[in-house]
Amino acid sequence: MRREIVINALGSESRVAIIEDGRLVELMNERSDEDRIVGDLYLGRVEAVLPGIQAAFVDIGTEKSAFLHASDVSEVEDDEDENGGGNGGRNGNRRNRKYPPIEDTVERGQEILVQVTKEPIGTKGPRVTTQVSLPGRFIVYMPDSKHVGVSRKIDDREERARLRKMAREAIGSDQGGVIIRTVGEELTKKTLVAEFKSLRRTWEKIQRRVASMKAPASVHREATLTSGIIRDLFSEKVDALTVDSEELAQEIKSYLGQVSPELLDRVRLYGGDVPIFDEFGIEEDIRAAFRRRVDLKSGGYIVIEHTEALVAVDVNTGRYTGKKDPAKTIVKTNLEAAAEIARQLRLRDVGGIIVLDFIDMDEQENRDRVQHEMRSHLGRDRARTKVFGISELGLLEMSRQRVRPSLIQTATQPCPSCGGTGRVLAPDTVVRRLERAIRRARSAGERRDITVRVHPEVALYLLEEEPKFLKRVSAELSIELDIRDDPLMGHDEYKLLVGPAETDVTGKYAVA
Repeated sequence: MRREIVINALGSESRVAIIEDGRLVELMNERSDEDRIVGDLYLGRVEAVLPGIQAAFVDIGTEKSAFLHASDVSEVEDDEDENGGGNGGRNGNRRNRKYPPIEDTVERGQEILVQVTKEPIGTKGPRVTTQVSLPGRFIVYMPDSKHVGVSRKIDDREERARLRKMAREAIGSDQGGVIIRTVGEELTKKTLVAEFKSLRRTWEKIQRRVASMKAPASVHREATLTSGIIRDLFSEKVDALTVDSEELAQEIKSYLGQVSPELLDRVRLYGGDVPIFDEFGIEEDIRAAFRRRVDLKSGGYIVIEHTEALVAVDVNTGRYTGKKDPAKTIVKTNLEAAAEIARQLRLRDVGGIIVLDFIDMDEQENRDRVQHEMRSHLGRDRARTKVFGISELGLLEMSRQRVRPSLIQTATQPCPSCGGTGRVLAPDTVVRRLERAIRRARSAGERRDITVRVHPEVALYLLEEEPKFLKRVSAELSIELDIRDDPLMGHDEYKLLVGPAETDVTGKYAVA
């Protein structure tokens, strides 16, 4: 598999694209006027302790108070997660663990050092932990832990044992814990010690800052988007990195020259006349990421729907009918859909509970094949995922780590006309509501002239489909009725204006 990183740094927004085998799989944006706070350290003040939900709310100076769960106060021993405590959040196997009651660990008014693990999403404030972790190029340093771990993605047992032993010998037992990151495979002791000392010095500076600060206050900022990507992702497994900013290219080369000089020849400065994302065909993939429907090469398609509680994905055969065997057609479509769904979840950065509605399969063997395909492609995902079995109805339940708002949440807002439902009332329905509202106004004693304002589409419907509407309603109610089109009105809105002054009485007489 060929993997590339493409960085568009010109303009007010930096965009980082990860491409696998020529297809966009991840997109990250950072605007100059927006703050990304995951990984940042704050000195916060506990505002409230809620034993009922085993959580506390902490004022860290952001718009909404931060959420601190009991599980994020106690030390966690998940030494296989290279993100560390500061970037991970709860994973599946922590749910069943028992933690000291939140009221026994923090108290109202207490000042505590916390690290953000999840961006504010919707009405929820950021999520924080007291388990601080400082990521470096090869290791994650955890000052308050004593555990030494190795990334799950380093699967060679002998190499894992070597790295763990080397780390224990180099660090000692009283200076904190570390996790060897995936890029740290074949790490030397000299490099490990050098990075550990650098992270240790950073931690000592943070402690000195905290001693001189008063909550709430920002203590330490995580690396910028581009710097973090280079640190965390640019490794031997990346075939090329292309950037359109000469200044940024020099910064990247300077950093790599110190930590991974063998990667310098993979950095390329793009100087073409065509924008870099157009050159790599990325812009079209980005536009497609906002569509509900995603077409598959076979002719089938998937539909992705966001709801308040979960994300639902529906798989359909579409125009793909196969040759003879319907069962083979269904399995082929489901297998292709599994690969595409895994890509779309990464690209759209969808998190939380996800329900996949695959086409029904009678044979358990086929369900297992589709589930295995799904797990296989999710193995490339940097976010933690958990996949459950496929039910007899073809439903597969899964969860994906949510660290920040999804692409849809970040780049869009609810439609002012439909309120986010994706549907508006049909013109004939608007007319029926309008007629009932006019009758209510007349029965309440409104005897003056009534002017109605509607969207041009509704006015056109009345003109073409119900041309006798005005005359009929005016005669039945003994009123003068006038219809005017207003392009500023919503498709399913209307206004009732009465009298020479055209007083708006819509609120009094509107009907559902």
